[in-house]
Amino acid sequence: MSNIPGAPGAVDPATAPEPVGERKVSETLHFARRNPKLLIGSGIVLGLLLLGLIGPLFVTEGPNVYIGPQSQPPSSEYWMGTTSFGQDIWAQFVHGLRSTFITGALGGGIAFVVGTTVGFVAGYKGGLVDEILNMLTNVVLVLPALVVLIVAVAYLDVRGLVVQALFIGLTSWPWAARAVRSQALSLATRDYVDLARLSGRRTWRIITTEIAPNMSSYLVMSFILLFGGAVLIAAGLDFIGLGPTGGVSLGLMLESAVQWSALQLGMWWWFIPPGAAITLLVGSMYILNVGLDEVFNPKLREL
Repeated sequence: MSNIPGAPGAVDPATAPEPVGERKVSETLHFARRNPKLLIGSGIVLGLLLLGLIGPLFVTEGPNVYIGPQSQPPSSEYWMGTTSFGQDIWAQFVHGLRSTFITGALGGGIAFVVGTTVGFVAGYKGGLVDEILNMLTNVVLVLPALVVLIVAVAYLDVRGLVVQALFIGLTSWPWAARAVRSQALSLATRDYVDLARLSGRRTWRIITTEIAPNMSSYLVMSFILLFGGAVLIAAGLDFIGLGPTGGVSLGLMLESAVQWSALQLGMWWWFIPPGAAITLLVGSMYILNVGLDEVFNPKLREL
């Protein structure tokens, strides 16, 4: 067929059919823009992320500096009031929000990398490799993760965000590995994968170019769930006093509020903001995940 304009059989670019890949992307974007769960969830997450990134830039003093009168309710001078020691809760909140996102991203990212790597290799290779990796996954899966984290973190002399995220990631990956393995087992038997294998392409090349792209939507949703799980685990560790040494986080704010009887003293401005932020962040990520599932799954799309 000729591509010369005006020639017999020429294809008019304006009326030419849209490529399948581009049509699928445009269709996905169309449903994404119309999905309220996706819009609400992503809007809240982005709003909190921007607050955590930009908020500390407008705070003149550190989060743990004693700068004002003690136990002051929210006012024009102290937007979220002060603690029993005169610390600015607004400064603690924005710095704690940033720390929460860092821990969630690092912890969820480590769990995602380890889990998807184990799942892809086990599902693609099969046989003895699959049995060994599946046994390892089951061993880590049955371990009481929170107990292991408490024991491990409690014996560290210096605790930081990176160390905390590392331990969270190394104990949170098994369920992602099992889910990815089941998908990879199905895709590994497809004709295009067999053709790539016969052409002599390397294992990682086949996994990254043939199998993973067909699971992209599933992988995105898995990371979101791992992110939310890492935030909750970190908040739990912080609440029992195993958070970053000398740092600040939303969980540590709750721990301090409980330790110094903020509830009994009626200092609601000390414990409500961090608790609400954790609930809002994790809840919005769940809503975002449900919206993505409706967008990517044709059976769940709301027309």
